[in-house]
Amino acid sequence: MTRLVLTGARLVTPQGVVEDGWVAVEGDLINSVGSGPAPDGPAVDLAGAWLVPGFVDVHCHGAGGRAFTGQDPAQAIAAHRRHGTTSTIASLVSRPIPELARQIAGLAELVQDGAIAGIHLEGPFLSAARCGAHDPRVLRAPDLDSVRTLLDAGRGTIRMVTIAPELEHAVEATRLLVDNGVIVAIGHTDAAVAQVVPAVEAGASVATHLFNGMRPLHHREPGPVGALLEDERVTVELICDLVHLHPTAVRLAAHHAGTGRTVLITDAMAAAGMGDGVYDLGGLEVTVQDGVPTLAGGSLAGSTLTMDRAFANFVLSCGMSVPEAVAATATRPAELIGLADRVGAIRPGLRADFVVLDEEFKVRDVYRVGEKEDTGWH
Repeated sequence: MTRLVLTGARLVTPQGVVEDGWVAVEGDLINSVGSGPAPDGPAVDLAGAWLVPGFVDVHCHGAGGRAFTGQDPAQAIAAHRRHGTTSTIASLVSRPIPELARQIAGLAELVQDGAIAGIHLEGPFLSAARCGAHDPRVLRAPDLDSVRTLLDAGRGTIRMVTIAPELEHAVEATRLLVDNGVIVAIGHTDAAVAQVVPAVEAGASVATHLFNGMRPLHHREPGPVGALLEDERVTVELICDLVHLHPTAVRLAAHHAGTGRTVLITDAMAAAGMGDGVYDLGGLEVTVQDGVPTLAGGSLAGSTLTMDRAFANFVLSCGMSVPEAVAATATRPAELIGLADRVGAIRPGLRADFVVLDEEFKVRDVYRVGEKEDTGWH
């Protein structure tokens, strides 16, 4: 029985933009998609608004005043849902291995309950030379015993681990993680091309926030930026907040990587959705001023970005098309983390996750599993 019909939409499907489109929901799944006269059922007229798939954020540390490692991770999840993110990977910053294992074990329950889509470990296997907002005192090489300890704590819920490929044991750790079904990302690295390539050959397939936290591109030593952007096997993450990356850098990367390899992320920390102030990130004090979080020394410390703003920036400031933005915020990230059979596009059989956007790509409504979320915008 049809539960909901959304009509009158500028609908973005895998085939392109459908004017005067409609989507029929049955249970918690998309039943059918079309244009023109809609099927019978309880209807909501979107009056020409954009209807896009729910956003999928594969790199996110928190929001709403809470980190995913805090006492109320549900508040962080809800804060991002209000901005259209219906599937979230919870990212953890570098901590000692026993502490990380405890954090992972706690979050594993949220994965099993369906509240989050998995866990990402952004550290501690990172370069001290490019540590950014990670505590350099806890960084370490990815010895296999430590990797196994973290995998055991996750009980199959760890989706991605970021590693600096120049560290000792990096290639062996990459193979171990990939063999256990975990995506290996390269990031927070000072590696030369010759150090990046063996990790990719071993199975590393993602660039953690390309450009940021890595040796810059140079015409005689392209480093990780050049090696990862060039390799067709690697998906590149971009923080499209117009602070971490200039629009030109976003365009260059997105045009070269294409829709099949470009993913927008928030890298958001607890201050996302909140005001300026002082926050904690993995034991480090972060000051947020004018929406930009930094450490005492001036290094950027995550972002206050939400996926709806990343989408809008990608189109309005970087000149990308709406279908390209949908691919980068929903379709490709869902494919990356193995959820393309459930989310990431508007097509029959997938979960009824939608974001309704106005002409300026601001959120009007959010639906998850066919239920309208309380966005607080009305």
